Amino acid sequence: MKRKTKKVKRMSTLVILSTICAMSLAGCSSGSSGGGEKAATETPVSPPAAESAGGSQEPLKLNIMLPIFKTNYPKDDSPVAAELEKLTNTDIHFEWVPNASYPDKFNITLASGNLPKIIYVPDAKGPSFVSAVKSGAFWDLTDKLKNYPNLSQANEVILNNSSINGKTYGIYRGRELGRNGVYYRQDWLEKVGLSQPKTIDDFYNMLKAFKEQDPDGNGKDDTYGLVMVKWAPGWGSGFDQIKLWFGAPNTWGEQDGKLVPDFQYDEYFETLKFMKKLYDEKLVNQDFAVMDSAKWIDPIANGQAGVIIDVVDGAARADDKIKASLAEAGKEDSREHYMDVFGAVTGPDGQIHTLPTSGFAGLLAIPKSSVKTEEELDRVLKFLDQLNEPELQTLNGYGLEGAHYTKIDDQTLERSTDTVLLESEVEGLNQMIPYIPETRGLQVAQTPLRLKQTEVQIQNRDTIVANPAEPFISEVYSQKGQQLGNIINDARIKFIFGQIDEQGWRDAIELWKKSGGDDYVKEINELYSASKS
Repeated sequence: MKRKTKKVKRMSTLVILSTICAMSLAGCSSGSSGGGEKAATETPVSPPAAESAGGSQEPLKLNIMLPIFKTNYPKDDSPVAAELEKLTNTDIHFEWVPNASYPDKFNITLASGNLPKIIYVPDAKGPSFVSAVKSGAFWDLTDKLKNYPNLSQANEVILNNSSINGKTYGIYRGRELGRNGVYYRQDWLEKVGLSQPKTIDDFYNMLKAFKEQDPDGNGKDDTYGLVMVKWAPGWGSGFDQIKLWFGAPNTWGEQDGKLVPDFQYDEYFETLKFMKKLYDEKLVNQDFAVMDSAKWIDPIANGQAGVIIDVVDGAARADDKIKASLAEAGKEDSREHYMDVFGAVTGPDGQIHTLPTSGFAGLLAIPKSSVKTEEELDRVLKFLDQLNEPELQTLNGYGLEGAHYTKIDDQTLERSTDTVLLESEVEGLNQMIPYIPETRGLQVAQTPLRLKQTEVQIQNRDTIVANPAEPFISEVYSQKGQQLGNIINDARIKFIFGQIDEQGWRDAIELWKKSGGDDYVKEINELYSASKS
């Protein structure tokens, strides 16, 4: 079964390659750069609201509910918060909530009806938020973003991903769409005499060499190629990226104007056969179905395996861990970097297809109960728009020059080593930055490997394959989603393990259909048709 892959249009040509937040999505939430992907020369910040209104407006009173990842956090009167208020003509009260308990606090706050003027929404498709949206609790921003210079440049794919049935009810907190890829032991690749893979066959040959050609040079048959961990529905580990290399769609594909689940495509089954081959030849860890992702990097750092398919910024973390392991063992750290990265390999159709992330980490939503008029909504949106200016991205991400960081050049800075100062005056403020259209403030100077990660992520934007059903909220799936997901995931693993054959796989698809899958497909296509009209 074939399909036409829809490529995402290239994002803004203003992108300037520089740096990237070297951390996972969760790490970007807890770090101080707030998930920034790149940096550019700073430009003057927009004038505060008072100036734009001839100085006649009083400061806009705002209370903002945000997650915090430390026990210490910026107070309302901290110097960074004071500078933010000055630049934006606001009077802000921050309601900090420990990240671990934020989902519970969010639900309690929703139920209370006593909402702040801006609230961070951790799950844009969560039942409580969707229910509140349907009851009219939040402003519909779909037709309003075009009125603001930065918010109007929001990425259409991310807007679609973060929407509820195609409508925008919050400002997304931008993250890199092209974040997924492959990282591998470059020192091993050099040892076995191969070059970076360009095709699926090249990728297979690299894994085979890492298993059979003693890449660590210890004379033992104790290495393998690919590390994988247990799957969860919709999670982009390994298989979900490889299936796109073969030409399968991202979760749903369009065929004759209708959406069809990815596992009903022939290309998906070709991926299953490829993965079974890797498993049978022991090129992948045999316990992948139960392996905890918390231990994912350990085989790379310990010299047992050479490749991981995940977000490419994992390469730097793996590199750091390898160096730490060598240091503990008293071995000389002879290389600048042990890891390298690439986005994807060319598939059978001669094209490169890359799995995108959702492109965002939660929303900043505006409740109607606390922002009651269009005029006040406009001022709140102007504030959120202004946070995307380079000066304010730097301020909220890194603080004040001379106090919290030292400027190196027009793009980079060096942070203070006073962690107590940073926690009490800066860290956490980045949680309200949308990063729309992109990260444009100063960034911490990066290593060559981290710069390579950024380069790969930017290149990936040209080849990502969007999920056309991403914005749709399915009632069938809310009731039967776990059961439906388990049917396919269990069959997928059983096929790779050799416990079922092709007929067993087809039988599982039929079971999926009878267990509510047909109703799910029908509902998704009704939503898809409605979105087009």
